[in-house]
Amino acid sequence: MKKRYLALGVAALIAVGASGYFVFQRQIGEAMFRQAVAENVGRDRSAELPDGLHVFMCGSGSPMPDPARAGPCVGVIAGSHAMVFDTGSGGARRLSRMGFPVGKLEKVYLTHLHSDHIDGLGELMLQAWVGGARSTPLPIAGPEGVGEVVSGFNAAYRIDSTYRTAHHGAAIANPAGFGGVAEVVATPDGPGHAQVIFDNDGVRLTVIAVNHKPVAPAFGYRIDYKDRSIVLSGDTVYSPDLVAAAAGVDVLFHEALNPALLADIKNAAADKGQPNIAKVMGDIVDYHASPEDAAHAATNAKAKQLILYHIVPPLPSAMLDTAFIGDATKVFSGPIKVAEDGLLVSLPAGSTAINQQMIR
Repeated sequence: MKKRYLALGVAALIAVGASGYFVFQRQIGEAMFRQAVAENVGRDRSAELPDGLHVFMCGSGSPMPDPARAGPCVGVIAGSHAMVFDTGSGGARRLSRMGFPVGKLEKVYLTHLHSDHIDGLGELMLQAWVGGARSTPLPIAGPEGVGEVVSGFNAAYRIDSTYRTAHHGAAIANPAGFGGVAEVVATPDGPGHAQVIFDNDGVRLTVIAVNHKPVAPAFGYRIDYKDRSIVLSGDTVYSPDLVAAAAGVDVLFHEALNPALLADIKNAAADKGQPNIAKVMGDIVDYHASPEDAAHAATNAKAKQLILYHIVPPLPSAMLDTAFIGDATKVFSGPIKVAEDGLLVSLPAGSTAINQQMIR
């Protein structure tokens, strides 16, 4: 009998709690919203991080539709310097959600001019302009042809920029700071096809020519800050030059395509009378690296950790990560991770730690 009364009492409490929630649902929702605003609006997460090298994964996806992943985009904080590598669609919004200091962005570096690596450029230029109250255009560095790309985005956003200035005023949207200015990064043609293009304040940035033919030139980048280092492969097959430039790196961020999973999409497209899609799915295998290729690169470079990004095909569930990685774990003995949007990787200076957290 006591158990029955106890059960009835618990049920009554649950009912009261549920009814209270529905009665005060608006007030609870508003309180939760205000708390989220207080915690996130205007937050500069870089100010909370220790001195070091910090990687904001703002886009781990590819051109293929993926509800969980933006196009290729990586934000990097190296000491006091803020930079972004590639600007895939949706990446700028993820950067803001992660607390990356877009207003302090110094320069954008492009790995190559494929559409999925540049289609978010206009949005990032706009956020950096207004968010940073810029008085000069945002520098955008990349391979030959970057000038045409930047000019196109400037033209596309010019009309919009006049509305921003008219509405918010020149102190917030200074016309002199609108848009971007292109800087051509010369293709390294010396030994190893790698060249240092920035060396200041303990930060050294090296550009590396990689193989993404017929797309050329295509670059990877190595970023060193004090005693910490990362390499971003860009889009490439297994590249000996990238491996040489990545020697001893703390974290190798390498693009990856799983041919077996992609073949399932190719076959399904063919079966459903979509030969164009099937052809594209078959074509793209020959200029991307498999997870096993990326693992070979990490092993040969003696990297401490491998993180896969530019994920092809999309993975609708983390349960597919193991299938995607495949036999890469047999090739590379260190940790291997499939990147997700919102991943923050921190490498504090003077340490060997590789800290990771997810920022939703």
